Amino acid sequence: MNRSYGDQCGVARSLDVIGERWALLIVRELLLGPKRFNDLLAGLPGASPNVISQRLRELAGNDVVRHRDLGPPARVGVYELTGWGRELEPVVLHLGQWGTRAPLPEAAGWSLDSLLIALQGTTDPAVVNGRYELRVGTDVVTVDGTSGSVRMRRGTADRPQAVLTTDADTLHAVALGMRPIAEAARSGELRLDGDRPAIGALTSLLQSLTGSP
Repeated sequence: MNRSYGDQCGVARSLDVIGERWALLIVRELLLGPKRFNDLLAGLPGASPNVISQRLRELAGNDVVRHRDLGPPARVGVYELTGWGRELEPVVLHLGQWGTRAPLPEAAGWSLDSLLIALQGTTDPAVVNGRYELRVGTDVVTVDGTSGSVRMRRGTADRPQAVLTTDADTLHAVALGMRPIAEAARSGELRLDGDRPAIGALTSLLQSLTGSP
């Protein structure tokens, strides 16, 4: 188990649970939905399998994460957040915004989930106020802004108002302002389907990190 700070303060007790290295990033990687162990490794390339296994055991022991076996035909195991673990979502989103002022490490990269969480945390819910679908390679993510806040979850959207189709590299380039949306659309590497207002909302989502057109 994690070493305890031995302090009754809620901050210290929270860090007793999620303060070990990689623990909170595992939570980040599970915010959009369940993942297999190898998918977690792919999203956290700087962590060894042994470290991720240890953190998962600790998080499961503290009822933040649970392991679940999928039924047939998949017959694989996935990790997912518990209800208590999911309550960390606003904490992770706020940390993501707070950390934008910290220096970027050299050769820093973004996992797909970390980029999507950053977009979720910075987009304007007054603009992205419908239901949309992101198809990024083999990943499908629902963007739901119908409840006054923007939420992202893995899975297909029910009657989306607009659909974005692209690959992970193009999404990264566009969202980080390294490539204009219009140029990516002209090349066919990014496609936006839907009515004009809904496409405008998805465009605003893509621009929320940088404001780049």
